[in-house]
Amino acid sequence: MNIDPILKNDWHPVAAVRDLPEETITPVCLLGEELLLWQSGDRIMAWQDICPHRGARLSQGKVCGDTLVCPYHGLAYNPGGQCVLIPAYSTPKPPPNMRVQAYSCVERYGLVWVNLGETEAALSSDKIPPFLEWEDANFRKFLCGPFRYHSSGWRAMENFIDVSHFPFVHDGFLGDANHTEVSDYEVKTDAEGISLNNLKVWQPDPDGTGVGGEVTYNYRIWRPLTASFAKAAQGGKLGLFFTITPLEEEVCLGWMWIAMNYGQDIPEEALRQFQETVVQQDIPIVESQRPKRLPLDLAAEVHLACDQSAIAYRKWLKRLGVTYGTV
Repeated sequence: MNIDPILKNDWHPVAAVRDLPEETITPVCLLGEELLLWQSGDRIMAWQDICPHRGARLSQGKVCGDTLVCPYHGLAYNPGGQCVLIPAYSTPKPPPNMRVQAYSCVERYGLVWVNLGETEAALSSDKIPPFLEWEDANFRKFLCGPFRYHSSGWRAMENFIDVSHFPFVHDGFLGDANHTEVSDYEVKTDAEGISLNNLKVWQPDPDGTGVGGEVTYNYRIWRPLTASFAKAAQGGKLGLFFTITPLEEEVCLGWMWIAMNYGQDIPEEALRQFQETVVQQDIPIVESQRPKRLPLDLAAEVHLACDQSAIAYRKWLKRLGVTYGTV
């Protein structure tokens, strides 16, 4: 499958570090590619899940010290992906082409990020989008997800930046059926992505604290599948970092970091449950959309004045050359 360069050369989250026990192999998927993750010491490797000898799934193998051993013929591969042992074969040095396809892999924000690209510029981990509240000790932070959507990642992201659905999908939480108007807001596209500023909405429970009122959103779309927002409420700030793993063209995972500098007396589990409830309200709506792939032709769907964010997003994706998961 040909993958758009903008996606192949980008960083994507594939797993939470917390879910990777030592000396285990974890199969994951990214852009239709079957991968595996395994650890040697403090280092996490991301490999194509196939043995170059006879095509067996290496994820069914085992970790032995600092090698991963194929379940089929016992070939052992070092952390660089090179075969270092062929049990049925007494040669002291396996052939150099007996090597697993390895991909660049880093940890950031408690997630494992993988890049399928090859160029040095693409592989710079500086391209991973910033989580602005990450280093601020005044914010309590917790990870929610992953959330599986049987739909295109673009549909899931567009839902994330849409506020006009709040009174209908999240009535009693992020919206109220008696407060449905969306005020004008500012949309800008620049070299860093897209910003959506000064979105004001009334919410009966903006954050799980149960205290309602008017809140102001400011969004930033950093990369095609990563965005964040800051929401002013109760004299404090709630930051949310949302990033999506495109498993396939019509299946994706959403990862959501929440950061709050208020509500310290509310148990984290209650706040987490609130966010998970909100996302679970979104998922069936996103999965119901047809087509599952996002139309980049603006004439394919009817747009309203409140859809400025979606229009800007679709235009931006088209300029970036995105075709994967779109129509």
